[in-house]
Amino acid sequence: MAEFSVLIGGKAGDGINQAGLLLAHLVSHLGYRVYMYLDYPSLIRGGHNFAIIRASDKKIAAHRDALDFVLALDQNTVNVHKGKLKDPSHIIYDSDSAKSEGIGHALKKIIKEENAAEIMRNSAIIGSFARSMGIQWETLNTVFRKFIPKQVDLNLKLARRAYDESREIMKVEPLPQKFLPVVGGNEAAGFGLIKAGLNNYVAYPMTPTSSLLHFLAAMQSEFDMKVIHPENEIAVILMALGFAYVGQKAAVGTSGGGFCLMTEALSLAGMAELPVVIVLGQRPGPSTGLPTYSSQTELHFALNAGQGEFPRFLVAPGDAEEYYYWSQVALNMAWKYQMPSIILTDKLSGEGAYSFDIDSVPEVKEEQPVMWGRAGEYKRYALTQNGVSPLAFAPDKDAIIKVNSYEHDEAGITTEDALMSKAMCDKRLGKECHLAQELEGYETVRVYGRRDAETAILCWGSNKGVCTEFAESQGLRVIQPVVLSPFPVNRFRQALQGVKKLVAVESNATGQLIRLLKIYGFQVDDKILKYDGRPFTLEDMEREWNAVAARIQF
Repeated sequence: MAEFSVLIGGKAGDGINQAGLLLAHLVSHLGYRVYMYLDYPSLIRGGHNFAIIRASDKKIAAHRDALDFVLALDQNTVNVHKGKLKDPSHIIYDSDSAKSEGIGHALKKIIKEENAAEIMRNSAIIGSFARSMGIQWETLNTVFRKFIPKQVDLNLKLARRAYDESREIMKVEPLPQKFLPVVGGNEAAGFGLIKAGLNNYVAYPMTPTSSLLHFLAAMQSEFDMKVIHPENEIAVILMALGFAYVGQKAAVGTSGGGFCLMTEALSLAGMAELPVVIVLGQRPGPSTGLPTYSSQTELHFALNAGQGEFPRFLVAPGDAEEYYYWSQVALNMAWKYQMPSIILTDKLSGEGAYSFDIDSVPEVKEEQPVMWGRAGEYKRYALTQNGVSPLAFAPDKDAIIKVNSYEHDEAGITTEDALMSKAMCDKRLGKECHLAQELEGYETVRVYGRRDAETAILCWGSNKGVCTEFAESQGLRVIQPVVLSPFPVNRFRQALQGVKKLVAVESNATGQLIRLLKIYGFQVDDKILKYDGRPFTLEDMEREWNAVAARIQF
């Protein structure tokens, strides 16, 4: 079987996220490559939550509308998703909570008989699914013991009861390719930050970066790292800048509303030349918008946030491997050039889960900042050829280390002198030129599909997955700029060579990447935009592409 898709659904509180991840780990152990999409409303209890787990014999990072199985813990899941099934009988459901054709189990009755928590119904329904796919019990046992942290024996007992009650519908055979772990985008970013030397992570929980906070909090003792949850987002970034002042590498996580509160401190980082990494998870706005859904609406916000003019490094990774790699680069660049680095993510890729191939990721070495040589008087903002001043960290008995939000001279003393003000502005902005030159050695623009195709799809961030898979099926080229500031003009121009028609795919209403490209003289022939908070499926891409083809006639 080349691929299949399974959806598990229920209410908030039914453990759909963890159940989806268990299913992803289960099919991953069979050698399949996996992508999981999680959908949930902003409710603590109730509503309709579901996860779609797509398994394929090749690398994927998108899902389809069509489903092979639906696992329903309530009637709403049956009602909403039954029409997407290839075979309407392929529903496995809790017969105490829903009515349907397919395979029913009295899960609440089983839970009561085994004196188990109701949330464990998802373990039972996964057991039934394993039997329906012809998956060996030993495989299910291995996955449960590895990924269920508490009461694993009871969960296995429930799964076994449903496994024995179920029946085989189709047979899935293990694939002859190496097993890859399933990792969420936010988790991959966390691993990348840790590898690059992160000392402190500071965040106020805000979807879709909350899972990064939870992940790093669980890892802090293992990696000798502090994870702190202050009272609000203003405190978050000011605390991170304080860590930077004393030489501790820090990162923060937030979403658009929290980033709004951080923008004055972002300018402080720009003026004081304090390194910090900001993981900015996009979601639909304005204001609260759709707080648990996905968008690409904050590109220009991230590019222009903060008063005044100062450089920043901005990167938008598109899958787990890119989250891991570019998080390391972002922390390195923040400290090397003493500037803010922003990792622009979204719910789709941050909370999505992928088969993660660490062997495909280039090695990134942790870079150390330029330090003061301890000769002469220390000047925090010493003028240098590349604008990067040697660092000293408090406390230091031999140096007065003054950072200043006001314009200042080389020693950090406040000034309003015209010549010094210009010199300091030139110093700060000049760092961006040197950063841009260094980035010429990185794959800041990626090209996929048929590299000589005259028609190309332009995408960024999480749309990488659906665009690359669709392009491969249609013989198209895909161009994905990963670094967005400083924008890699030369590499982008090289990626465009031979392209006669360029179509942008974005998850926003105004074509934000298109607007950015116009600044550098690049034009797009047409666009496909989606801004309802939901991701593009492969079927969406096919419908929208056919409409574009009719308009501009490839």
